[in-house]
Amino acid sequence: MKSFRKISLIIAAAVASTVILPPAANANAGTITLTVAGSAATGGTVVTTPVALPVPADNSIDAADALKIAVTGVDTGTVVSAVAVNATIVPALATTATAVTASSGTSNLSIATGTGNSADFYVYTKSTAVGSVSITRAGTTTVYCVQGTAGALNSITLTAPATAAAGTAQVLKVAGYDVFGNLKGGATINTLVSSSGAAVSTALVTDTATATNGTKEQTITIPASGTVTVVAYATVAAAVTGLAAPVGSVSATISVRDMSGELAAATATIAGLRAELAAEKAARAAADSATATLKAEKAALEVVIADLKSKFNALAKRWNAKFPKLRVNWIK
Repeated sequence: MKSFRKISLIIAAAVASTVILPPAANANAGTITLTVAGSAATGGTVVTTPVALPVPADNSIDAADALKIAVTGVDTGTVVSAVAVNATIVPALATTATAVTASSGTSNLSIATGTGNSADFYVYTKSTAVGSVSITRAGTTTVYCVQGTAGALNSITLTAPATAAAGTAQVLKVAGYDVFGNLKGGATINTLVSSSGAAVSTALVTDTATATNGTKEQTITIPASGTVTVVAYATVAAAVTGLAAPVGSVSATISVRDMSGELAAATATIAGLRAELAAEKAARAAADSATATLKAEKAALEVVIADLKSKFNALAKRWNAKFPKLRVNWIK
């Protein structure tokens, strides 16, 4: 009985000394807040509704240009990392003391919260194509999409044929771009088409449709002769230090082709070539005729020679039979 009690006491002591720890709680991924210039950002959770951001056309990354990403409520010591695609990450915005320009930043950034539980950083883009930023903390990754809005018109281009036939319709094409090379829809680009002492000015507004965004076409009729000069010009943004220089005027020259004259010249050239070919054929025919005559004469001579050989060999045979010691050779 005493032994049983002793065993029971030992078991009870062992159970009392055992501490059962609960499983560790999952690390806290916290909360992400998106703002632009202090206001809550709209969209961003899917590709089709990205957060719209103006491109930093003034070459300064300010609150209006960037998406602020604030991560709060994570566990102390959490490392928050971000990776951007077709966008750029900066840890802070421009101030009067510190410049943050359109060449600043990186595609990835890691922030260690240390003894705190929050992390802030900013994302901007120079492209009107959709970009993204992936934020990873405590094993959780969240992706947000951003898309730039083209800045003011900074440069224009003009496409025109180098030559064109008189009287034909030809297409001119203008295009407008912001300082980062994004096509600019809704921009006014003027053309001045000059020929034969007359000039016609036309105001074109670039398309906003996706397929033709930032471009516009104009059809002109080529005059009978001379050249056509086309000048495209527009009001563009002021130059910004560190960014591409504005281009507000471009030109092109179209040389008018005289198709009737070119056709006449080509016809004359063809006639000359045909005459040369006929002369060459005649000369070749004459040469062929002479060759045939020579062949006939040769054949006739070969008959005569063969007859002479035959007669000589007959005589030689008779001679050798009569005068064996004075033999003559046959002609082969």
